[in-house]
Amino acid sequence: MKKTIFFLSAILIATPHLYAQGNGIAGITEATDMVSSYFDPLTKLILAIGAVVGLIGGIKVYNKFSAGDPDTAKVASSWFGACIFLIVAATILRSFFL
Repeated sequence: MKKTIFFLSAILIATPHLYAQGNGIAGITEATDMVSSYFDPLTKLILAIGAVVGLIGGIKVYNKFSAGDPDTAKVASSWFGACIFLIVAATILRSFFL
């Protein structure tokens, strides 16, 4: 019985302090601003990676084409698809979060 009264009184004493914390809007706003500030450099980084991947892919496709490999079209389409994916992913990230 004493334990029940002790826990009940502890809960009653702690309850006003829990409400004093607020609803957390300031923290959520600060976190949103911080995450939003990272997305502009992140999308630029993704676009830069896409450019590098495109250059490397172009060189690989040129080497295969020059060597006369029959699977040049497959390699070219896969590298082109990777570059398009990176560009679209950067654009979608930017439109969702900024």
